[in-house]
Amino acid sequence: MTDEPPLRRRAAESRTGDEPHDAPSATLEPAGAGPEPTGGAPVPLTAPREGTPQPVAAEAELAEVVARFAAGTGPVALDAERASGYRYSQRAYLVQLRRAGAGTVLIDPLPLPDLSALDAAIADAEWVLHAASQDLPCLTELGLRPRRLFDTELAARLAGFERVGLAALTEQLLGFSLEKHHSAADWSSRPLPESWLTYAALDVELLVDLRDALDEELTRQGKSAWAAEEFAALIRAGARPPRVRAEPWRRTSGIHRVRGARAQARVRSLWYARDQIAARRDAAPGRVLPDSAIVAAAELDPRDEKTLLTLPGFGGRSVRRLARTWLAALDDARQLPDDALPVAPVVEGPPPPHRWAERDPVAAGRLARCREVVIRIAGAHTLPPENLIAPDSIRRLAWTPPDEVTEDTVAETLRGHGAREWQLTLLVPDLTPALGEPATGS
Repeated sequence: MTDEPPLRRRAAESRTGDEPHDAPSATLEPAGAGPEPTGGAPVPLTAPREGTPQPVAAEAELAEVVARFAAGTGPVALDAERASGYRYSQRAYLVQLRRAGAGTVLIDPLPLPDLSALDAAIADAEWVLHAASQDLPCLTELGLRPRRLFDTELAARLAGFERVGLAALTEQLLGFSLEKHHSAADWSSRPLPESWLTYAALDVELLVDLRDALDEELTRQGKSAWAAEEFAALIRAGARPPRVRAEPWRRTSGIHRVRGARAQARVRSLWYARDQIAARRDAAPGRVLPDSAIVAAAELDPRDEKTLLTLPGFGGRSVRRLARTWLAALDDARQLPDDALPVAPVVEGPPPPHRWAERDPVAAGRLARCREVVIRIAGAHTLPPENLIAPDSIRRLAWTPPDEVTEDTVAETLRGHGAREWQLTLLVPDLTPALGEPATGS
């Protein structure tokens, strides 16, 4: 932390040699009080510098893109558009890239599902993404895997920004405003409207400039090494296959209202019936049958179509067409023997914190003291507590501390829960005594 005067930033000049966008500079306050904008009104960014490119959709075009990006210099800005809420899969339906000397490219991964040649062309470059954990899985499916990474959203969190969305950061640090009204669009539709393509291209237009501004701020605050560890952890996590969740039906919204094992069996049966249909159609499950409808049917257990269709969520035409499917699923749950009904899942790790005082008051005291340490140190370094350390790591440490509490054993325990070295350096000296019994009279 320093007391340097506010530094001023101006949008960097185009890395393709064209004229830069004409924008006012934005100012950044010293880190001690958290970054705050003090610049003038932002300039709306409505079009890419080189115009809106059309999506690359042929192998010959992709080969030309590969050559351009291999010859480019500096970091590569990447983004991906999915169709969450519309499609069952989380695949990418558009990939955007920008690099100095190569310009901006949009790639349609439907006809081009293998981008490994492009991956090889930019393997040695630093990849710049915003909220990388959201896009890395779908990029990996296409053969795109970063070796070096800079996540602008995570960097902003580490630097103490309160608003870490791409539009907010671009406005505060670079003086441009981005519209985000297509963020929830159905990117699986074809052809993609011109306005959507412009929106997608603008998402990478200033991403490297934003990276440079955030990197400068992290350096000023002495947090560059912290960020490097966090980015390396993101790369490792992105290389692992997605975790398969046990009993995913238990995440049905509103399931807490469903009482009894037999009723929960109805939720389970309807959930899997819906999931099969959603996967076959490649449609978001909620568009096949909303969670609220599953819960309503599980509570009432209708036995005929007329009763079923009076329930909330069963009024749509496509839902009504599947009435026999839903009734069959309910009948399957009805026919289950008692020993096949759902049982309470075995909870790994500590119980919910609100039950600690009843289950183990000593552990509850440890958790309270450890949380105080995390909040105090996070505040001192202008960090969100959850970025200083994962809350689950602190709960596990407080519930089951090492048999011999020393700085080494505490560090090793947290390391086993995924904590990074910079986090251990900040926390372990104060967490170690917090795990012990409070002094008498304190």
